[in-house]
Amino acid sequence: MSQEIAVVGSPEFTTGFRLAGVSRFENVPDDEKDDRLDDAATTALEDEGVGIVIMHDDDLEYLSRNVRQEVETSVEPVVVTIGSGTGGGGLRDQIKRAIGIDLMDEDEDS
Repeated sequence: MSQEIAVVGSPEFTTGFRLAGVSRFENVPDDEKDDRLDDAATTALEDEGVGIVIMHDDDLEYLSRNVRQEVETSVEPVVVTIGSGTGGGGLRDQIKRAIGIDLMDEDEDS
């Protein structure tokens, strides 16, 4: 069974992904994030058809402690955060956590 990508965030954040063909998304306007972002993230995490959840790095601060912990430790679906606070090392760690190996590890013996 193939799984899809889901995007959680403001309409401005999700629009680009929707234009690129992502059909699963949870729009949460900026002024409603305190009230609705937990539910939106939980909905995406519990959707068995979703393999990857994409969120903006800044949105993690709006999540409750429990939901944030779920987001940060989820393996399936894997949660990828992008945006101002995410550097290459963060993405590298997220990929390693998701698949169990470091794809960017350079073999020193080669």
